[in-house]
Amino acid sequence: MKRALITGITGQDGSYLAELLLEKGYEVYGIVRRKSVADYGNSNHLVGKVTFIYADMTDPISLISAMKISQADEVYNLAAQSFVATSWEQPIATANIDAVGVTNMLEAIRTVKPEAKFYQASTSEMFGLVQAVPQCETTPFYPRSPYGVAKLYGHWITKNYRESYGMFACSGILFNHESERRGIEFVTRKITNTAAKISLGLEDHLELGNLSSKRDWGHSKDYVRAMWLMLQADKPDDYVVATNETRTVREFCEIAFKELGIELEFKGEGVDEIGVDKKTGKTLVKVNPKFFRPAEVDLLIGNPEKAETVLGWKREIDFAELVKRMVRNDLEIVKKENGLN
Repeated sequence: MKRALITGITGQDGSYLAELLLEKGYEVYGIVRRKSVADYGNSNHLVGKVTFIYADMTDPISLISAMKISQADEVYNLAAQSFVATSWEQPIATANIDAVGVTNMLEAIRTVKPEAKFYQASTSEMFGLVQAVPQCETTPFYPRSPYGVAKLYGHWITKNYRESYGMFACSGILFNHESERRGIEFVTRKITNTAAKISLGLEDHLELGNLSSKRDWGHSKDYVRAMWLMLQADKPDDYVVATNETRTVREFCEIAFKELGIELEFKGEGVDEIGVDKKTGKTLVKVNPKFFRPAEVDLLIGNPEKAETVLGWKREIDFAELVKRMVRNDLEIVKKENGLN
């Protein structure tokens, strides 16, 4: 039986990955930070199926201990301060977790079990001010946030450990991927959750930043499968995981509201743009300048050809289905929270 250690197991990707590995017969260990109240987040339903270990990405000794306890054959590093907006408010903490934390984990593996395979969760935010369209594994990086910069360090230190120590260390350059388990602070979940509330008369409008921002969106379940495939390959390498399609925040809104029976029409541009209900003429979406980033990433679109060819990976959930799943899930959550079932 293979053993796997997942950092960030309480998050969106960590929980889906844990489910996938359990289905494949792995013994799964997950790192969690100790809190005053036990909180397993998205992996709460896995209590009893997964062995949770208290550790922290900024504490190398605790990571060495986690490796000794788990004796993992595969380590998936998904732990991160992953919210771009917060990285501007907490740049040092973001660097300590997302950059130095990767080195801490690599050193723990090298100390305890250097033959273990390592997966690093890199990100399309490393491309930032894009230098080519679409982006692939050889596209130059130009991060535009403390988060992107910290992740770039994690990406390069992984490559360095692979080349310097012969470790089986891979990076997945994952483009935006969402799901029903996405944190409420992320724009996609903010859209689906607020749209559900608007449809039930619990909110009257949604406030967003740049509606023209373009992203390459996929579903987390598809993307964690790519992570696993990377560690089953004959040799370690880095891969872009994406859909090769780009959509605007505006399009995400349109599909989300349409799933709730509301047709939106967008008028104006920039900070004056609004989304109105075609039937009632009521303004349901407004632009708020406070949600604009200090340095905007305008266009992300990834070419997953290498992952598809070498790993045999293929996404199964398209953009529209992703949005609809999130909306339907949030509608049920909001109904339950407000006793409307």
